[in-house]
Amino acid sequence: MRGSKKSTGPDLLIKRKGMSNTGALLLITVSLFVLLYIISIFLFKDSNFAKFSVFFNLFNNKAYLLMLALGLTVVMIAGSIDISVGSVTGLISMVIATMLLKEGVSAVWAIPASLGIGLAFGAAQGFLVSYLDIQPFIVTLTGMFFGRGMISVISSESVPITNKLFMSWSSAKVYIPFLYNARKNGTHDVAYLTPAAIVAIIVLIVMIIMLKKTKFGRSLYAIGGNPQSALLMGIDVKRTRFMAHVLCGLLAGIGGLLYTLFAPSGNPGNGYGYEIDAISSSVIGGVMLSGGVGLPIGTLFGVLINALIERVVPLLGIVDASWPRIITSAFLFVFIVLQSIFAGASKKGGFKLRLPERMKFKRNNNIEKTKPRSGIDL
Repeated sequence: MRGSKKSTGPDLLIKRKGMSNTGALLLITVSLFVLLYIISIFLFKDSNFAKFSVFFNLFNNKAYLLMLALGLTVVMIAGSIDISVGSVTGLISMVIATMLLKEGVSAVWAIPASLGIGLAFGAAQGFLVSYLDIQPFIVTLTGMFFGRGMISVISSESVPITNKLFMSWSSAKVYIPFLYNARKNGTHDVAYLTPAAIVAIIVLIVMIIMLKKTKFGRSLYAIGGNPQSALLMGIDVKRTRFMAHVLCGLLAGIGGLLYTLFAPSGNPGNGYGYEIDAISSSVIGGVMLSGGVGLPIGTLFGVLINALIERVVPLLGIVDASWPRIITSAFLFVFIVLQSIFAGASKKGGFKLRLPERMKFKRNNNIEKTKPRSGIDL
């Protein structure tokens, strides 16, 4: 029985290895964003990248993507994947637009509708992945096609949103009075946050606390690092993975609502390809595809890099809308290679924090001394 206690050792090594890899990947991501932003300030002086308002607009315009990427961060840390979040986003925008066409329907109903759709997708897919052991890629691919098909069933044409309350939410701005730049005419260009951005910041803070301080968050890292060790530690691997998919669905529901606030209309093309943007933002932010490694703050910087690329590419004279994703894909490829290097180095012991060998031998010798002379193994 003493031999079975040694099984917790790999889990401790994985935890320490994950901490090391997480810090290194986060440092690379933050440094890359800072470098790209500084270069943009000097190369595109007329675009006012040095202004607070321009920086905050990167976040305002991608608040919905942060929600989708945080959902992917959770399931990827747990060693799974969800490629249906883009279709869920598009479906939610179409449902909200169609629902608000009816007279007397309050915009408030858009909130439970969005969360309900997201939770339904997350719970259904999580059950199939966790309890029926079906590959998450296959399950969520099916969910992606189902969501995309349901959008066309509801409406094959664009549906505008004209609800006054919803449009007031969409156009609202919360100004930050101490962050401003003076214009030449003497007025101030004050930075602001949209309601969607404020919601995204609150959710981001909650996710940071949850993953770092709660048992559920630590369990996600454990099952993503080594499911067998996590099971031996008493963690319910299936339930934890199921809850990860449910949480991802909930975040996709919030993301769909925030996207509809950003682009108030229902369109069959809404959300197309957003699952790729969310995955790339998470991976560029330091989340390992193999699981067990990643931080929400890194995902935030991955989203900001995505937003910066989308803004800079047109300034280079490239009008083709596909080029931002091409460049983002190149960054994604680089970060996947980096992750492979980190994982390979960790297997060789390069990033593992382990006890010196002499301490291990001493530990074993002490165990031998405590054994009864009768030879009975305790």
